[in-house]
Amino acid sequence: MARARVSMQGLIRQRRRAGFVGRRDELGAFGDNFELPPEDDRHRFLFHVHGPAGVGKTSLVREMCQLATGRGAFVVYVDEATVDVPSVLAEAGAQFAQQGRMLKTLERALATYRQRAHEAVVAAAREPGPDVPSAGSVALARAGVVGLGMVPVVGAFAGVVDADRVAHGADRLRARFRSQEDARLVLEPERVLTPVFLDELADAADAAPWLVLFFDTYERTAPFLDRWLHEVMTTDRHGELPANAVVVTAGQRPLDPARWDGAADFAAELPLRPFTEAEARDLLTAKGVTEEPVVTEVLRLSGRLPVLVSTLAETGPAAPGDVGDPSATAVERFLKWEQDPVRRAVALDCALPRRLDEEIVRAAVDGGGEVPAELYGWLRALPFVRADRTGVARYHDVVRTPMLRLRRTTEPALWSSGHTRVAELYGRRRAALEEELRGEAGRPWMRPPWRALRVEELYHQLCAGPRAALPGVLREGIEACRAGTATAREWAGAVADAAEDTDAEHLRVWADDCRAALADERTGALDLLDLFLARPGLDDAGRVAAYNVHGLRLFHLGRLREALGDHERAIALDPADPWGHHGLAVTYRALGEYETALHHLDAADEVVPGAEWVARDRGETYRRMGRPEDALPWLDRAHAIDPSEPLTLGSRGQVKFLLGHPHEALADLDRALALWPDYPWALARRAHIRHAVGDVPGALADLDRAEELDPDGARILGERGDVLRFAGRHDEAVTAYDAALAIDPGYAWAWGSRAMALEALGRTEEAVASLDEALRIDTEYAWAREQRERITGRTA
Repeated sequence: MARARVSMQGLIRQRRRAGFVGRRDELGAFGDNFELPPEDDRHRFLFHVHGPAGVGKTSLVREMCQLATGRGAFVVYVDEATVDVPSVLAEAGAQFAQQGRMLKTLERALATYRQRAHEAVVAAAREPGPDVPSAGSVALARAGVVGLGMVPVVGAFAGVVDADRVAHGADRLRARFRSQEDARLVLEPERVLTPVFLDELADAADAAPWLVLFFDTYERTAPFLDRWLHEVMTTDRHGELPANAVVVTAGQRPLDPARWDGAADFAAELPLRPFTEAEARDLLTAKGVTEEPVVTEVLRLSGRLPVLVSTLAETGPAAPGDVGDPSATAVERFLKWEQDPVRRAVALDCALPRRLDEEIVRAAVDGGGEVPAELYGWLRALPFVRADRTGVARYHDVVRTPMLRLRRTTEPALWSSGHTRVAELYGRRRAALEEELRGEAGRPWMRPPWRALRVEELYHQLCAGPRAALPGVLREGIEACRAGTATAREWAGAVADAAEDTDAEHLRVWADDCRAALADERTGALDLLDLFLARPGLDDAGRVAAYNVHGLRLFHLGRLREALGDHERAIALDPADPWGHHGLAVTYRALGEYETALHHLDAADEVVPGAEWVARDRGETYRRMGRPEDALPWLDRAHAIDPSEPLTLGSRGQVKFLLGHPHEALADLDRALALWPDYPWALARRAHIRHAVGDVPGALADLDRAEELDPDGARILGERGDVLRFAGRHDEAVTAYDAALAIDPGYAWAWGSRAMALEALGRTEEAVASLDEALRIDTEYAWAREQRERITGRTA
């Protein structure tokens, strides 16, 4: 029989697992749990590993992962690389797929979620920026009944943008709020996605004896995960978790007693402490350190903390004097044996960055000269330099923290200059990325690659000068809030880490208060803006920006009058602020007070005369007032200023159609789609106009593409029904209307149009019932009433 092929990587992993030392009691408790059926009162559904940094939590969790895999379990492992519940679910889906189990329904839901997010970010990008005005609206939309022909973007809301990210451009997306499910997806995506995830786990539970979910570095993820996980495990709010699921969390602190009170019935706490002497000796023996004087010295210096035992053992000490100086920090504990002064300096310099690559190492090294490649390779091979799941190298906190303290307290000039060089490197990387992405949709804080660079840059700026950098960092926090609570948490994480590493009390106060403000998933960014506005840390320009972003969030929450107050306060601080007038304009427009909205656009035009976005928004306002003849000149003007803006072309195309120029309208929509191929509203409008000029195949092709972009777009399906109905394909039309109504049962227009298709099929009673439903939803729907009277009168 041929021997099964074994990979080199697999053998290496087996040998490393075989060398795992210690924690036998913890592993035993976890392993024995698989011998107990879930119905057994002794079975535990939750294990919480906790202990100080360096005590070996991640190593134990990884060993537990291997143990669970050996028991045939589906295993998911997530850590601080996830930033919110949707990203946790996405990572879980990806890891299930790697184990041969596709969570197809979840993947479809997440794909829709991402697509809507992309559309929302694209719409947000059309909002004018503070430096170079570009087209589009800053406004949010309130829920309301708006016909397809009145809203120039359809199906653009999604969950990876939280409430305030959707704020940007949301007046062009109002139609999506006709569905209650869409509103929930925007405001609370975890409420929509979690039941899908739990259903998928229920199916997966039939295919494996156990499902084990690991949540590492829980001290960082608990702010957004702990409430969710508690709800999933202890309530039926989201559905049911399979009984053969086991959850493992690992962090520095015990479970929150206020939230997990009474968990002893189903949870086991696994507090980790430093190795016992026997465990530490076992590890040293495995590393080849057996001379008793050396062993004694390692035990004394390391305090039996696993990461330090391993670090000191890796140096290969041959005599007690090689181990280190007990009075020194971990720097000296490690570096005393290293006689090469260059390596010693590099090891210390490279503690400053939170993550490492060869270019960052060059920037961090004192003098900024060339660092030989072999020196970087040596650094990566150090036992306390580890790569995370994404391949990013970083020092272990147990070693990095005292290194930082040593550099900061003994060589403050080198501390400041090192952080400054690394901050400047991140700034150059950020600028290069901005150039690469020039013209693409989305404000910078909405782009994860840009955001990662900016967060590191801000961290190093704060470390280099905690007081000097703080005002600018707070100003960036406003933009992070604009992008959502999850993004604001990334910003706050940089402030918290800088506070810890600089030991600056004023930063620590800000960090603690920011994290507290961001506790609520739905209102966290709004609460953080409240904190900014309640303190004197912002200058007038920063306060103006904070008021405007605060107003956008309030608007999205439906608190329109309060939003007006924010924009008015912004203008009171800076009468020349165009975005305050813009916020007032779109808020009044949402309230139906069009003349007041136009007045504020006049005021914005005085501040930024000739700005494209003012002309475009004025055209939009006239269009929504039902005055296409007044809208057209302003949209023409906006297009003349920026011919590459697809939203202007799409809106102008609709206006031209309403004015009786369908072929000119098609030309505008063609150009809009050439600029933005994934513009679902323009596809739907072009389909409508193509149908009007007799191009049924072209209309259906556009709707096919629009439906790919927005599979849950009720109005796209409704438009398909109309095209099919007027083509005489009534059975197919009813199917399309039914699909639209399954997504949005409150879609009165679809009920009315469905009635016409049913009437054509001779199903008169169903047609009347469909019209009755349309009138129940919209008692002022005159057309539906006329059709009902016509059908029932003829029948009588």
